Amino acid sequence: MTTAEDLLDFFLHYCSAECGLGANTLDAYQRDLADFLAFIKARSDRDLGAVRPSQLINYMDACRRRGLSSSTIRRRLVSVRMFYRFLLAEGHVARDPAESLRTPRDWKRIPEVLGVEEVSRLIEAPPTDTPIGLRDRAALEMLYATGARAAEVCGLNVGHVNFEYAFVRCYGKRRKERLVPVGKPALQALRAYMERGRPALLRNKDELALLLSRTGRRLGRVSLWRRVRKHAAAAGIGANVHPHMLRHSFATHLLAGGADLRSVQVMLGHADIATTEIYTHVDRSRLTDIHRRFHPRG
Repeated sequence: MTTAEDLLDFFLHYCSAECGLGANTLDAYQRDLADFLAFIKARSDRDLGAVRPSQLINYMDACRRRGLSSSTIRRRLVSVRMFYRFLLAEGHVARDPAESLRTPRDWKRIPEVLGVEEVSRLIEAPPTDTPIGLRDRAALEMLYATGARAAEVCGLNVGHVNFEYAFVRCYGKRRKERLVPVGKPALQALRAYMERGRPALLRNKDELALLLSRTGRRLGRVSLWRRVRKHAAAAGIGANVHPHMLRHSFATHLLAGGADLRSVQVMLGHADIATTEIYTHVDRSRLTDIHRRFHPRG
């Protein structure tokens, strides 16, 4: 008998092999759907074909009572919807209970960004007299210089950086490639790391990863998050700073400096320019603050 867990495994394999989804997306599907299956198991015989729309509504309500954010609940419903589309297409269920449900709208929240001076303090926090410090300085420079995601920066290989023409080759979601310009400070930090830091961390001469851990392996995304938090705290910025905040800051500072939206979209690797438009709201909020502070009737 095919169990719900078997069907979940089939779905994840399909997402990986047929759709080419990345590891982070697969992990999100795994977590979301495992939580959904646990909810169904506790309230029925776990026959996925017998699940009704009302049970999905109850599940979303239960998520809300557990304190999950609207964006997380929305993502979980999307995961359930994708799962049932797969089950229906493969003939494992006769109908899709999620078909008639509307996805809860997200509030368009303005992303948190760092000021230019705060970014400088953060980047200068790692010491440059140790291999780890040189690596962290290079990683922070790359996060802010390119607007790349943490996973993209960790995924860089030595050959992905072109020092002569000052660009880096990033691989985003679904391994989509893009070229992003890199400024002189980031290139200088990278060169210092590759000359004095990376050789000290290297254990295997055939290792291609640019950023290495203490064990000589590719630096992991979670480790990079921890290093960013550590240096942010040391710089007196706060404990909630994370790599994605540098991505937000990259886009916001470019737009505030006069860059056009389309160029920022390309550098961020956004498929839809509407995703990039959220950063125009950040600058708009700054203008609103200026108006309130300086206009006679602000």
